[in-house]
Amino acid sequence: MGDDELSEIRKRRMAQLQQQAGDQQAMQEEVERQQRLKSQIQMVLMQVLEPDARERLNTIRLTKPDFASAVEQQLVMLAQSGRLRQKITDAQLKDLLRQLAPAKRDYSITRK
Repeated sequence: MGDDELSEIRKRRMAQLQQQAGDQQAMQEEVERQQRLKSQIQMVLMQVLEPDARERLNTIRLTKPDFASAVEQQLVMLAQSGRLRQKITDAQLKDLLRQLAPAKRDYSITRK
């Protein structure tokens, strides 16, 4: 192996390591951005939900995380648009959940 080949291999390896470092930094920045967004959403929810309603939403998050995220987004949009005049109670959250929940299918089994 000549010096030229060795230096070429080193250059390629160095470029590869720099690429990996850049990718890791981008991933870390994305994670930090998501964490900031999550904390902002939580702050808004603390302002617009009463404690029992917030507890209900957290319980829903355990079973249906996608649905809970959709409800949170809806609440944040309502808060940002100024359509919420007071904190949302547990009963009001239940009504909102009923409206946003997908329709249940009724199954009937008939025996012959």
